Amino acid sequence: MLTVIGEALVDEVVRPGQAPVPHVGGSPLNVAVGLARLGHPVQFLGRFGTDPYGVMVSTHLHANDVLVPVAPDARPTSVARATLDGDGAASYEFSLDWELPGAGPDASGGPNFMLSASTLVHTGSIAAMLAPGADQVLAMVRSAHPRVTIGYDPNCRPSIIADVDYARAQAEKFVRLADVVKASDEDLEWLYPGVDPLDSARRWLNINGAPAAGNSRPGTARDTGRAGGPAVVVVTRGGEGPWAVCAAGEASCPVPQAAVVDTVGAGDSFMAALLSAVVDRELDGAQRREELRAISAEELAAMIRHAARAAAVTVSRAGANPPTRAELHAH
Repeated sequence: MLTVIGEALVDEVVRPGQAPVPHVGGSPLNVAVGLARLGHPVQFLGRFGTDPYGVMVSTHLHANDVLVPVAPDARPTSVARATLDGDGAASYEFSLDWELPGAGPDASGGPNFMLSASTLVHTGSIAAMLAPGADQVLAMVRSAHPRVTIGYDPNCRPSIIADVDYARAQAEKFVRLADVVKASDEDLEWLYPGVDPLDSARRWLNINGAPAAGNSRPGTARDTGRAGGPAVVVVTRGGEGPWAVCAAGEASCPVPQAAVVDTVGAGDSFMAALLSAVVDRELDGAQRREELRAISAEELAAMIRHAARAAAVTVSRAGANPPTRAELHAH
């Protein structure tokens, strides 16, 4: 079982001169759907209401065979208004209510019972930044870390979390626990202004190790419970294509050609396919952590090519609509 923790919301997509069109979204929810469409058993831990938008969220998750152990509540479902420009790129405004009912370790301090069957836990985006839910998510990730692979995508939203110092510190808490990290170049440029995003990614790879020469950012406090940092850090760079680093070296690949309808959910499809590549190689679960750390640069390149193909399918159609495994193989 794979678990994705985070926000569910409805994207009201606004195209120039048209009325808003609602689509179920939320970065973690999109990742959960992406993993399910790629053939993995997955559960989604988040919150949404019993209002009409909440019914849309529930229906979408169940239609995609995503398990939903947390019941809807009486509060409004979160909304993100995505305004598309003439090129299909989205800018966002949010109305959010984020906390995670039933979160936290069990009475003995072990993983939350909802994570007991999981081999991989992914989180990120608003869920890992916005209080009070962010602290609940961090507690779940910390308690699960000794047993599972951790995925993380900061997916920064400066319009929601404007304090970059807070956002940087919060992101680094999750990076220190993560095995597979994906961030956009825009995320890293905002978190570490004036630093090359690839340099920031290299430092994240060693975030729990010795400070990088000449620059102490990102955070370099040593975590004595865990040597090293993530096994893999990937930077998506729009049309330049993804770049990635692991202990064995660096890798990159071009963006597959696609007719772009919009970019909504492309990064989430990339993340889902990247995690899927880890699971397909049977590298999920904390007992495989050192094997994941030991992957070659060539294997890393194959993984990001796979993820880039998934993103290319998504941008070729409207909304956050990730590919199935059969569609991905067809590309």
